[in-house]
Amino acid sequence: MREEYDFSESVPNPYAKKLKKQVTIRLEEETVDYFKSLSEETEIPYQTLINLYLKDCVKAQRKLSLEWIN
Repeated sequence: MREEYDFSESVPNPYAKKLKKQVTIRLEEETVDYFKSLSEETEIPYQTLINLYLKDCVKAQRKLSLEWIN
């Protein structure tokens, strides 16, 4: 390994804005269990499945509809 490297001609990472952001989110156990079971079936990590589902919601511009029953 060199003692010093020359980065004078380096370019910024074009994919830097596409990197994922780590967040903390509190989910109900039932929700996590659901995605974990899907994970076992599909062999895709459950956190990736949750991200894919949310990404699909964004693409489809889905809006949450809440109705309160008295």
